[in-house]
Amino acid sequence: MLEFLLTSDALIALLTLTFLEIVLGIDNIVFISIAANKLPENQRSKATNIGLLLAMLQRVLLLFFVSFLVGLSEPFYSLDNSWLELHISWQAIILFVGGLFLIYKSTSEIREKVTDREHDEKEVRGKKIASLSQALVQILIIDFIFSIDSILTAVGMTNGLHPNHNYTLVLMVIAVMISIFIMIGFANPIRKFIDKNPSIQMLGLAFLILIGFMLITESAHLSHTEFFGNTVGAIPKGYLYFAIAFSLFVEFLNYKSANRKNKP
Repeated sequence: MLEFLLTSDALIALLTLTFLEIVLGIDNIVFISIAANKLPENQRSKATNIGLLLAMLQRVLLLFFVSFLVGLSEPFYSLDNSWLELHISWQAIILFVGGLFLIYKSTSEIREKVTDREHDEKEVRGKKIASLSQALVQILIIDFIFSIDSILTAVGMTNGLHPNHNYTLVLMVIAVMISIFIMIGFANPIRKFIDKNPSIQMLGLAFLILIGFMLITESAHLSHTEFFGNTVGAIPKGYLYFAIAFSLFVEFLNYKSANRKNKP
């Protein structure tokens, strides 16, 4: 396993996934902060840290569950006619539904951030919290909602890296744990940086659309789908890594250019 974790593909996947988990977790931090801020000041940091640790625990448990489903690769239904052939498994269904969910969730988030950036924050602020336990229950619900796209992103980034699903599961767990500990230690600086540079979060949501399409094509590939005799191939992960790295490089250039213009 250690040999796999030290390969270039695994390290690139780990770095990329950790970055995406942090960027996509910013909204989670904001909502946890809103819930925690309703408590007395001496309980706020405690609620935030416990909330993030609960988020990590929830995501690790969901990773085990989703990875189990993704591992069910044996087809249970086959279709074969003159123009379409496919062999459906639970693995393919999970990847297909996950891809559709990521595309829907990311496009919805982008629309809300463009039209009403504080829509979700207003809803969270409107809920009453009287004790630490109530705050933690609300934080758990928020964490669960944000965990779904986080887990699907992890599956999309690592699926197919190694034939043994346990290896990729370990990689996903490591990325989730690193991102949560980084958010616990640097939550405020990260949030302030992304507040000043909202295009970073937009990029993260745009990456989810790419990952969603990749999950759908991966689902078709694993189902051995053929349209009119043409087999659906798998999209190499390198294409995705390159697109993300190139987009971040362009964003970095924009950031440096904007800073230079702002200097007197």
